[in-house]
Amino acid sequence: MMKEEIGSSVLENVYKAEERLKNVVVKTPLALNNNLSAVYDANISFKREDLQRVRSYKIRGAYNKMATMSQEDLGRGLVCASAGNHAQGVAFACQTMKVRGTIFMPLPTPGQKLEQVKMFGGSYIDVVLHGDTFDEAKDAAMRFCNENDGIFIHPFDDQAIIEGQATVGLEILEQSKEPVDYLFVPIGGGGLAAGVCSVFQELSPQTKIIGVEPSAAASMKKALEKGRPVLLEKISRFVDGAAVQQVGNLTFELCKDVLYDMATVDEGLVCETILSLYNKDAIVVEPAGALSVAALERYKDEIKGKNVVCVISGSNNDITRMEEIKEKALLHAGLKHYFLVRFPQRPGALKTFVIDVLGPDDDITFFEYTQKNSKEKGIAVVGIALKHNEDFTPLIHNMKKYDFFVNYLNNDPSLMNLLI
Repeated sequence: MMKEEIGSSVLENVYKAEERLKNVVVKTPLALNNNLSAVYDANISFKREDLQRVRSYKIRGAYNKMATMSQEDLGRGLVCASAGNHAQGVAFACQTMKVRGTIFMPLPTPGQKLEQVKMFGGSYIDVVLHGDTFDEAKDAAMRFCNENDGIFIHPFDDQAIIEGQATVGLEILEQSKEPVDYLFVPIGGGGLAAGVCSVFQELSPQTKIIGVEPSAAASMKKALEKGRPVLLEKISRFVDGAAVQQVGNLTFELCKDVLYDMATVDEGLVCETILSLYNKDAIVVEPAGALSVAALERYKDEIKGKNVVCVISGSNNDITRMEEIKEKALLHAGLKHYFLVRFPQRPGALKTFVIDVLGPDDDITFFEYTQKNSKEKGIAVVGIALKHNEDFTPLIHNMKKYDFFVNYLNNDPSLMNLLI
């Protein structure tokens, strides 16, 4: 299908999808965020898809796709692959429509998302854990489809999926009292972005749409650079809701000429944003759900005085991840540092380190040391939290002055993976 044909058909079908979904999805609020509006001197509103029934927008596309299928196809058995949120949407639709589904998920999927999928799908779904990434789970799901004559429900690269996600865009325009100047949208495979691009291109072409990806899984950015979707050889899975190695062909076509810009966000900034939203606004988001807000700082000069909408895409965050999130946030802010430290094997060495090396506000948060009887000095791994990042330089100076310093570990990803 040519791009012009795609564009002309989508908007009409989005209205049909909105009607189809009206008794299924929640019309989530578009809420002004006073804290960020003051920070950026702009009107910053959140489209709260984290308050959706399955705590993400993915229910829109999944249900819309299944509602457009024939009873014969539904009866063949549905198959999907997902890092979590699409799986919940499909599971919810399977139970609601009383059809069977098999859901493939990557092995590292957070436990909270896995349990939610089982809860929403009940006895109508089977969950299969396979591979380390979404793309590996998808390959297994496609093989399963071929072997069992099933129907694959793609998480993003399907027109009915895109039209379902596009209803987010319709709601934003219906709910906004003023024209939307900037719209920040998280991107994984591109289904949500393709949907809102299709709607805004027709109904609000002056809106500047900015796609936001994790810097360690920037598949749309790479596709735009190359002029076509390309497979990223290696991605980080931390922002699991947006960790996709390759965006869809259809989503790329719908996004490539409409996106105003693409932003990438480091994992540490994502974590800072998660904690800030929780502490200041009592909003719980998953890493992918924080992407749109995390990108605001980069555009602070552009958005001043403007009407800005950030899509909060989901809140399916596993509580067991919070310690890792806090750690990554502190590391990104320059407030947490790890070292190899040389300790003289004599009484009082630690006291000397605490009194003469650490600043008055510095705190030891990690200490691992084994005494070696045959050596004068032993090596310890020490984690230190700072109150202010400008305290880092005097800390390094004191370590070297008193001959404690061996190595700084924060810049070594392999060693840091062992610590956090």
